[in-house]
Amino acid sequence: MARVLDKQQILDSITNLAQLDIDAWHAYGQAIDRIDQPIIRERLLIFQEDHHNHILNLSDKIRELGGTPPEFSRDFKGYLLEGFTALRSVTGTEGALKAMQSNERTTNKKYSQALEPELPADVRALLEMNYADEKRHLAYVEEQLKKFS
Repeated sequence: MARVLDKQQILDSITNLAQLDIDAWHAYGQAIDRIDQPIIRERLLIFQEDHHNHILNLSDKIRELGGTPPEFSRDFKGYLLEGFTALRSVTGTEGALKAMQSNERTTNKKYSQALEPELPADVRALLEMNYADEKRHLAYVEEQLKKFS
C-alpha cells in the first residue's frame, strides 16, 4: 500500500520539484548555448519552455495549497548542475547532450519518486503530466546521442 502524505509533505515534494525544474531551466540555457545543430537546439528550447511551464504549474499548485513557491533562481544544487552542464558542453553538441542526459535522468527519477506515495487526484494528474514531458525529453536526448556512437 502506498504511503499517504500530509499537506506539508505534499507541499515540500512539489516545492522540491519546482526548484528542480528551475535548475533544469538554467542548465538547458547552458547546453543550448553550446549546441551547433539548429534542429537539436530548437528542440532543447522547447524542452526548456516545458520546464518553465512546469515551474508555473507547480507554483500555482503550491500557492493553492497555501505555500510559497521557490524564487526563480538556482539553489546550490542548481549552481552545481549548471556548472556541470557548462563544463560538459564545452565539447559541443555531444557534450551538451550528455550533460542533459544526466540532468534529465535525475529529473525523471525525482518525478517518479514524487509519484510513489498516495496523492490527491489533482496533484497526481499535474505530476504525471510533467513527468510525461520529462520522459519525452530523456528519450529525445538519448535518441540523439545514439547518432554520435
